[in-house]
Amino acid sequence: MAGTREAGLPKGFRGAEQGWPELHRIPHPPRRLPLAGDVLGVDRRRPVQDSMRFGRELGPVFRRRAFGNEFVFLWGSRLVADLADESRFAKHVGLGIANLRPVAGDGLFTAYNHEPNWQLAHDVLAPGFTREAMEGYHGMMLAVAERLTGHWDRELAAGRAVDVPGDMTKLTLETISRTGFGHDFGSFERDRPHPFVSAMVGTLSYAQRLNSVPGPLAPLLLRGASRRNAADIAHLDRTVDELVAARRRTGGGDGDLLDRMLATAHPETGERLSPENVRKQVITFLVAGHETTSGALSFALYYLARHPEVAARARAEVDRVWGDTPEPGYDQVAKLRYVRRVLDESLRLWPTAPGYAREARQDTVLAGEHPMRRGAWALVLLPMLHRDPEVWGEDPERFDPDRFDAAAVRARPPHTFKPFGTGARACIGRQFALHEATLVLGLLLRRYELRPDPDYRLRVTERLTLMPEGLRMHLERRTAPVPAAPVTVPDDGSGSAGRCPVHGAGQ
Repeated sequence: MAGTREAGLPKGFRGAEQGWPELHRIPHPPRRLPLAGDVLGVDRRRPVQDSMRFGRELGPVFRRRAFGNEFVFLWGSRLVADLADESRFAKHVGLGIANLRPVAGDGLFTAYNHEPNWQLAHDVLAPGFTREAMEGYHGMMLAVAERLTGHWDRELAAGRAVDVPGDMTKLTLETISRTGFGHDFGSFERDRPHPFVSAMVGTLSYAQRLNSVPGPLAPLLLRGASRRNAADIAHLDRTVDELVAARRRTGGGDGDLLDRMLATAHPETGERLSPENVRKQVITFLVAGHETTSGALSFALYYLARHPEVAARARAEVDRVWGDTPEPGYDQVAKLRYVRRVLDESLRLWPTAPGYAREARQDTVLAGEHPMRRGAWALVLLPMLHRDPEVWGEDPERFDPDRFDAAAVRARPPHTFKPFGTGARACIGRQFALHEATLVLGLLLRRYELRPDPDYRLRVTERLTLMPEGLRMHLERRTAPVPAAPVTVPDDGSGSAGRCPVHGAGQ
């Protein structure tokens, strides 16, 4: 994620070194070049994994330089916990996120802290993620999942392996588009990715590439890519404009997110979202609402296939809790405690949104060690935070869902597991994503045995988000009977069943 963009910093603020008075105390990679910085041996296609390598070598706080700008990375749990203090730190929109501003503008994810549309949109849309609203989405989630299983049944009958990341992308795009905007992209009827997905991947990849070239040279070095990116943005805009126009012609969508964007006024000020901001919010939800969840499901399925003992335990829970209920109800999803642990452990190892940046609201000292001036910022490297041996033990690479049983969660310090960000700008759709992913994993485990390709080795592709690359899997339909009726699952004290759907809501 190292890059050259620092959009949103105060005028004249050129590099992180101006906000870190004792930057010399923070280690950096060896073999630094005078102008280019730390570019030797860098893998520009996998900057997150590249930074993880440096993190292992240099420790819980380190810095990297690219073309004259210095960037500070944090992954030590004590440092990250202090950075979560909302009275002293706030979200920083920089690096790849700022590069998405041409796509998403002042949408929830890419808005600067001072932009009024963030608070307006958050307050208008937060009721769309209450428990009542989530229950309304549940039936549509089931319907989309049935399209996935129908597609997988056809692949199984033909003797073909399934394309896990591709199919999870189809699933999550259809889920957010139908529940939030009443739109059907017809993804499962297509042999190739929907053009919206292709345009989205193009814009994410371009934003990532911008981080690896000097800003003034980007128009020259990325001329062809810039033209393609402009075409991709235009396609996203046209798609959303057509979606919004169709809603205006046909009327309401039963109070879904688009209805809220178009018709709901702020409860206190009476303000409404402008047409331009509606477009940016819809793009934000369509992109962020499916890209990260598809990655989380893909990693979870990879680990389930590679760990048959974990899959068997999760499958037994589904059989025990859901019984032969053809369509589990909303409340039954939260009772899949072990399946949820599988999902959390997958997000621990590969958080699909792999980092977030925080900036100092005032002059301060981070964790009593590192002075920071107002405006100085640092990037939290989540895959390394989630592997901190001080928190996760000496074997943090081992896949173990029991790290998330209730007792283990209570014993861990706060702010050590942050796949949805932190503070006021944490993901507003967190509970939507977790409910969707847990439901889908339960349905797939109940229906199929997952057979991994013995020759496959996990490769992680990066396009600002993380995704398993080239993951295909063979399936077998289950033949074992399931119990005749679901059983009651007592509360294990984890609070997952009753957790507020908009706890920590934001972007």
